[in-house]
Amino acid sequence: MNIEHFLTLANPSWMQSESDSDIVISTRIRLARNIANVRFPISFTEQDAEQIDEQLMNALLTVDNENPYHFSYFSIKDMPQLQRQILVEKHLISPNLARRKKIGSFFLTENESISILVNEEDHIRIQSLAQGMDLKRAYDQAKTVDRYLSKSIDFAYEERYGYLTSCPSNVGTGLRASVMLHLPALTLTKQMNALIQMITRLGMVVRGIYGEGSDNLGNVYQISNQITLGKSEEDILQELEKVVEQIIQKEQLARKNLLLRAPSVLEDRLSRSLGTLKYAKILTSEEAASCLSNVRLGVSLGLLEPISQRKLNECMLIMQPGLIQQYVGTTLQATERDMYRAKLLQEKLQEQASNDGEKGEGSYDV
Repeated sequence: MNIEHFLTLANPSWMQSESDSDIVISTRIRLARNIANVRFPISFTEQDAEQIDEQLMNALLTVDNENPYHFSYFSIKDMPQLQRQILVEKHLISPNLARRKKIGSFFLTENESISILVNEEDHIRIQSLAQGMDLKRAYDQAKTVDRYLSKSIDFAYEERYGYLTSCPSNVGTGLRASVMLHLPALTLTKQMNALIQMITRLGMVVRGIYGEGSDNLGNVYQISNQITLGKSEEDILQELEKVVEQIIQKEQLARKNLLLRAPSVLEDRLSRSLGTLKYAKILTSEEAASCLSNVRLGVSLGLLEPISQRKLNECMLIMQPGLIQQYVGTTLQATERDMYRAKLLQEKLQEQASNDGEKGEGSYDV
């Protein structure tokens, strides 16, 4: 399958169903693995990278009954910058892999729920995505690929420490589990700094929408485990789930308090955001993300007209710079992107309104 297939899908099939929560957006599992007796990417040669690439191709592109998924293969060095940017925006590859010049590749399943990054920070990084809060499903998918690869590839493993990785923070299970959360009420009430400190004390880490070093665009945060050594995969997942459940409860309480304190002020703020999305001629990424966050909150609280979570997720994806240019079909300057972003979001919201009209008053797309 060619790369254009994945670039044109603003909303991948694994996110097509209607989520029952507007707080938990998605779950991600990442397993870091390296091949035994081969230098890690920090010090390997281009020849080493090519051999690793070939080994993965032989394992993953083989069509047999044991291969659990159908993968497509892509090399980074042959890919234009815009395509790399879109793949990062869709969380299919990491910013680190996107910056590679000569080495690096990845494998994708058709529904985009599983990607395997090759010769990034580690030789192999298996990534599994699931909608909403679904750590078990995402982990099971990743572990299925991991077991399949282990039949033909000898992973770097030491009995005392576990899986060996380029960064010491990943040694052990090599598991990084993360949950993407929409936390507008905790942000508006300025509780996030205290919450982040609490999460850090519990051995977790809070990152922005694209992971390490990124901002919390649209009040979206990633919560993930920080410790991989000395704990089992099951313990890591259970601990993360408990922390996320606590955060969800705090966000729900913060929303109730916002409604009690100043319902008219809150409704005005959220309504203005919807009006901006519907009528603005120019929208920056930051303003669009902020408005979409407010609208998502307003819909959840019943203060705004119903808009499906699926449509809001699609808007959050397609408003990003790379996807806008892909949608328009040409490279755009920043000001041009801001104009097209406003136009595109209006079209998407109009699609929602048209669907509502066809289904009858009071119903909406699910």
